[in-house]
Amino acid sequence: MLSAAAQILAFVLALLGTLGATVATLLPNWQVSIRVWSSMVAPMWHTRGLWMDCVWYGAGVFSCTTNKSPPLALPPYLQTTRAAMVLSCVLAAFGLCLASLGLRCTRWGGGQQAKGRTAVTAGGCFVLAAALCLGPASWFTSEVVAAFMSAQQADGSKYQPGGALCVTFVSAGFLLAAGVIFCLSCPGSASQDYPTPTDIAPSRAERWRPQRVGREKSPVGVGASERDVKDSYSRQEYV
Repeated sequence: MLSAAAQILAFVLALLGTLGATVATLLPNWQVSIRVWSSMVAPMWHTRGLWMDCVWYGAGVFSCTTNKSPPLALPPYLQTTRAAMVLSCVLAAFGLCLASLGLRCTRWGGGQQAKGRTAVTAGGCFVLAAALCLGPASWFTSEVVAAFMSAQQADGSKYQPGGALCVTFVSAGFLLAAGVIFCLSCPGSASQDYPTPTDIAPSRAERWRPQRVGREKSPVGVGASERDVKDSYSRQEYV
């Protein structure tokens, strides 16, 4: 079973991965348009997220609108990415709850074997959450790159991958590393690391048993020697 320091490191990585996946799901810059120029001769960027579209102007002013399109009218990769990211955040949050019970440095969560099983379950949740981040994000990236490389679209309507995708991939890496570390918490080796009180009790009894026997024998030996001396005296007087 892993040490408590390794589990704490894995818990921190899982926490960072969960926060990163949640923030990436809400960010509006999954794809960013090439810089275009408006009629007012001011630089302007269009960004698209999973839930809203934003327009950024050169002066730092921006405006965002929620994507009110019906879910079935959206592209398949966008629908899949939405569902996968939400499910990934839920699984990662559930894994954090299990990981807090499986940490060896905590007092709740049962014995060492129960903690080991809980930690392995939490690791499985983190690995699955990382897969849900990596798969749809990779599909989303490939669709954006394919549309960007297409010659049928004008330069003003082309988009490139945004910063939210980078946050998603980094968060998936944190979740995957945390899941692997927690999965190494094998419950079978917990009894070897921490012996139970029943295993310790016989060793203590065997340690103190020779001393108790010696103490019990010593009065008997003294009494026998005094009795022999008295018998010898009585025999001399009788003679």
